[in-house]
Amino acid sequence: MKAIVLDIDGTLLSDQKTILPKTKQALIQAQKDGTQVILASGRPTRGMLKYVQELEMDVHGGFVISYNGSRVTDCRTGEVLFDCAIPGELSKKVLKHLEAFDVIPMINDEDYMYVSNVFGGTLDLPKGKFNIIEYEARGGGFLLCEKRDLAGFADFPLNKILIAGNEDYLQQVHEEIYAPFRETLNGAFSASVYFEITNKGIDKAKALEIVLGRFGISQKEVIAFGDAHNDRSMLEYAGVGVVMGNAGEDMKAMADFVTLSNNEEGIAWGLERFL
Repeated sequence: MKAIVLDIDGTLLSDQKTILPKTKQALIQAQKDGTQVILASGRPTRGMLKYVQELEMDVHGGFVISYNGSRVTDCRTGEVLFDCAIPGELSKKVLKHLEAFDVIPMINDEDYMYVSNVFGGTLDLPKGKFNIIEYEARGGGFLLCEKRDLAGFADFPLNKILIAGNEDYLQQVHEEIYAPFRETLNGAFSASVYFEITNKGIDKAKALEIVLGRFGISQKEVIAFGDAHNDRSMLEYAGVGVVMGNAGEDMKAMADFVTLSNNEEGIAWGLERFL
């Protein structure tokens, strides 16, 4: 294996949002041994940089695939190698369409995350009420800004439109949300409370193809770790697609290998068997 590709939330990170020690050690050692490490997430780029530094990817020359594949950045130089945002007028149509649903759209530029109501971010999760807007702003390192008319405001490129909602409701309406844009945009769940919109043809596998082509690394030389539906394309692309033990049964069914959970050093355990 010449490249290790990792989703972040639910995969690289434990439920406490930390990289467990054996996993960290295994990934740093793999880079020292000449294996490329790539982070591939729905997160914005700046929400991934903390983990780039923790894993020493800026030293060893890794890459981040952010926004579910719509941007690729060189960790060592900061150079953006690929960027494919949603066309502006199409972004406005999506945001206008979302006004008919009881969901929370979130968009961002390089510094700010924009929402229509900064006080309307509470979701009812199994563990209790949770402020999803605060969570996303802090996780991405964004300042938070309220714009009542997101559709009218969004006159800059959007790499992703993040849609949050209560789990049961979002599962019921996501097809209706996505239906008008099925031919022009990509849509996928990254978690039960997140449905994410990107440009057509954009996913983690497409971005991987662009990155790995620069190094002559073939699909069969790639091992990928993931847990959610937005990881499916990269798991299918990789020579070995490893699904975390905490993933749903539908994801486990398509895996080449199922490892331990994100709270049980699942990445380290999987790497021991394939590296």
